[in-house]
Amino acid sequence: MDSEERFSRHFVLPGVGIEGQQKLSNANVLVVGAGGLGSPVLLYLAAAGVGRIGVIDDDTVALSNLQRQIIHSTERIGQKKVTSAGQRLNELNDEVEVVAYDTRLTPDNALRIMSEGWDLVVDGTDNIPTRYLVDDVCSLLNLPWVYGSIYRFEGQVSVFNFKGGPTYRDLFTTAPPAGAVPSCSEGGVLGVLPGVIGSLQANEVLKMILGLGEVLNGRLLLYDAEQMQFNTLTFSHDTTRPPVSDLEEVSAMFESPEWCAVADPKRSIQVGGASADSTMFQSISMADFIAQRNEGWSPFVLDVRSDLEYRQARVASCDHQVSHESVTSNLEELPKDRDILLYCKSGMRSQTAAMLLIQAGLDGTKLYNLEGGILGWHAALPNEIVK
Repeated sequence: MDSEERFSRHFVLPGVGIEGQQKLSNANVLVVGAGGLGSPVLLYLAAAGVGRIGVIDDDTVALSNLQRQIIHSTERIGQKKVTSAGQRLNELNDEVEVVAYDTRLTPDNALRIMSEGWDLVVDGTDNIPTRYLVDDVCSLLNLPWVYGSIYRFEGQVSVFNFKGGPTYRDLFTTAPPAGAVPSCSEGGVLGVLPGVIGSLQANEVLKMILGLGEVLNGRLLLYDAEQMQFNTLTFSHDTTRPPVSDLEEVSAMFESPEWCAVADPKRSIQVGGASADSTMFQSISMADFIAQRNEGWSPFVLDVRSDLEYRQARVASCDHQVSHESVTSNLEELPKDRDILLYCKSGMRSQTAAMLLIQAGLDGTKLYNLEGGILGWHAALPNEIVK
């Protein structure tokens, strides 16, 4: 009787009903991280009646978490996050079985943990090596997983390895250099943003369990909270990439502080199952940009920050400015026979802009994403910044 009342809105929902609710009750979902993204994911999965939920996290609740990690509370500061999250989930739905892993997911324990009866995995982490680890283990175990990422006012969501679909490595074949992607603690994050992205992740989980709608398979959903705008980037399998057979490569990322350093100063980043050079774009550091410019390189400089940011400060040699989410509407302003250097504030939005331009048909070999963005430019060449 309690279940009938608790899930009454599901019972009358087309595509769910009693049968769908039973599917949710029988489902086993592992969530990596009980922080900003993990909070809404865990809460909505428990509220929806997912029967068995795993939580992996080795951190403790801190006051600075509470601005966005809504599964925790002031009373639980200092408590282990998996304990705090488990208590909150059972307060919300005491029929949920919570499996707590008070540990960091590593190459040493990932295969064992992710083999313990899980149907799918949700990534709520904030570091790139763990995402590659989740992707590799899910590939080995044939598990689908839901990706989410947040930074400042922007977020991304996708589903990988779903029914033979593309993986994280198909979209991001090459990891960025260590330190190139700032953490939320370094760059900040709007408190509500993980609520939006985590809810979208939970939505994809429920759709997969219930067999509803179109899953974000082969699609990367991009969300800009400032502009309240969504964009979608499509991608496919990289047919040239050998399948994952072990965890040797990702283990090296965990063991070395320089986990993704490479010898080539210009790194090729593959987008969307690329098999041709035109589906690649380059990532270049400020130091290497300066060196190549001194040798005569003169790319078209494209600022993909907002209008307000551009008015506040810009690079003197900037040729054109357009916000990253609107970059494809300005194709006529971009040269077809000249390299294009994209920059934003730190290098995140410009990478997204490069992806969108490739999807729109631009030759990716002529696109260069400046690592560190205008912050790196200002640090290296402050006299070239106009305020």
